[in-house]
Amino acid sequence: MSDIRSEITILIADDDADDRFLIHDALRDCNVQNQVLFVEDGEELTDYLNRIGKYSDPNNSPRPGLILLDLNMPRKDGIEALKEIKSNPHLRSIPIVILSTSRADEDISRAYDLGANSFISKPVSYDGLVEAMTSLKLFWLQVVQVPRDSDA
Repeated sequence: MSDIRSEITILIADDDADDRFLIHDALRDCNVQNQVLFVEDGEELTDYLNRIGKYSDPNNSPRPGLILLDLNMPRKDGIEALKEIKSNPHLRSIPIVILSTSRADEDISRAYDLGANSFISKPVSYDGLVEAMTSLKLFWLQVVQVPRDSDA
């Protein structure tokens, strides 16, 4: 099936290089064919989304159709980035899935209060991560409709 959903860019904001590697491999292992891009913290994420600095060329920084966002990052954490993105009328429609080691009720509640679309606690095993990414793929890339890129 070749449809527009395979054209959705997935942008992942996570400061941990090992986590980025494992997430990328897990997405590949569950056969996600979408373009997957990474930024290393909330500051870089908002620069990317606002096309600032090295992200000014839209050909090299396509608007994501899905963001996976870690909470605990330097410079600007995930909560700050989430708040900024969801308060921007040009960005707020991008679905954001929190993917964090946190299991704290206050983090989960705060993320949803600020507009997160879902919250996944990072599994402790690689098999658990592949299972989580398979569920994410099924729901966000096959079941639901996400907004089309309107700012090209």
